[in-house]
This record gives sequence, C-alpha cells and structure tokens, in this order.
Amino acid sequence: MYNNLLISTGAIVGIVIAVLAVILVIAVVAWYISTRNAFVVLKNKVEEAWATIDVFLKKRFDLIPNLVETVKGYAKHESETLEKVVAARNIAAGAKTAEEKMAAAGQLTGSLRTFFNAVSENYPDLKADANFRDLQNQLKGIEEDLEASRRYYNGQVKAFNTKLEVFPSNLVANGMGEEYKKRPYFELDSEEERKNVKVQF
Repeated sequence: MYNNLLISTGAIVGIVIAVLAVILVIAVVAWYISTRNAFVVLKNKVEEAWATIDVFLKKRFDLIPNLVETVKGYAKHESETLEKVVAARNIAAGAKTAEEKMAAAGQLTGSLRTFFNAVSENYPDLKADANFRDLQNQLKGIEEDLEASRRYYNGQVKAFNTKLEVFPSNLVANGMGEEYKKRPYFELDSEEERKNVKVQF
C-alpha cells in the first residue's frame, strides 16, 4: 500500500511538472508572439510617420521652383542665393534613404533661411506681390506641418528603439532581421537649423 501511495504521489508530481512545463512553454510562446507583433506594429508606425514627412518634403520641393520663379523678377542680383536653393532642393529631391533625406532637408532649410533673409532685407517690393505672398503662406504651412510630423516621427522612433534595446524584448529583435534595427531620429544638425525658416517680412 505504501508503495502504491508512493507511485501515486510520484505520478501526480510528474503530471503537475508536465502541466507546469506545458504552461511555461505556452507562456513563452505567447510572450514571443506578442513581442514580435509589437515590433511589427512599432515598425509600421515609424514607417507611416516617415511617409508623412516624405509627403511634406515633396510638397516643399514642389513649391520651391514656383517660389524661385516668382522672386527672380524682383531679385535679379540674388542669382547665387537662388542657385543654392535650387541646388539644395535638387539634392533633397534626389535623396533615396531616410538618412540622406534628413541630411538634405537640413541643407535645404539652411538655404531657404539664407534666401529669405537676403530677399526680405533687399527687396521690400516683393512682399506686395500676391503670388509671392501665397507661396510664402504655403511654405509657412508646410514648414509647420513638417515640424509636427518630425515630432511625431521622433516619438515613434523613440518607442521603437527603446523596445529594441530593453531586455528581454531585445532577444526577439535580434532574430528579426535588418528592418528591426535602430532607426535614426530626424534631428536638426545645428543651432542655426533649429530656428524656423523665416518666411515672413
């Protein structure tokens, strides 16, 4: 009887251990799937945020030729400044990766700032031109939208990068491929670039 009781207790302990092992395996698998899905959601949010920035950058690129053409009639002596803006715009429009686009956007912002400073100081008659005022207002709106989009993008990148680096979710990220590596923030490079592009006279 004692032996039977030992066998019964041993069997119960074995069953409990087996059940606990199954529960543990299920919990680990559920955690892995949940963590992997969370990375996919965060990656998609980062990509969606970047796509929004890309739209505003394109709007900005498309607006610059019209702005330059409008100013040319008034600012004949600013050809060098205009050429720098156009060159920066062309570099920005040709950028392929997010990092290249970020760097080019910073250069374009600096060129636009120089352009508006030169034009506002030297060509006061330009502000009376209705077409220029309209383009100026459009650019101002785009700059505000771009700034808001940049803040949203950086917030999504922060959440994504944090999840990539914290334990234990970093164990899952290590096996998920190149798309699941740290993403760069869209930061302005210098104090000068941190100032808004001045589009008012």
